[in-house]
Amino acid sequence: MNVLGLVAAALGAAIAVIGAAIGIGKIGSSATESIARQPEAADQIRGAMIVTAALIEGVALFALAICFLVQNKISF
Repeated sequence: MNVLGLVAAALGAAIAVIGAAIGIGKIGSSATESIARQPEAADQIRGAMIVTAALIEGVALFALAICFLVQNKISF
């Protein structure tokens, strides 16, 4: 296996996971703050939070898949 490809895949995977973690953390923080301000809207806020977190996880999964597909294509 190509060492540069492995390093690129690992770096890309790390960036994708860190980005997803930051995004989901911000969603959770905002949802908690919103529920604290309007407790009667908790169900709607929770539903929107779950859908948004799932979309972020999907994007992160695609990014990881692309990183692993690219790892064997880089050759110098």
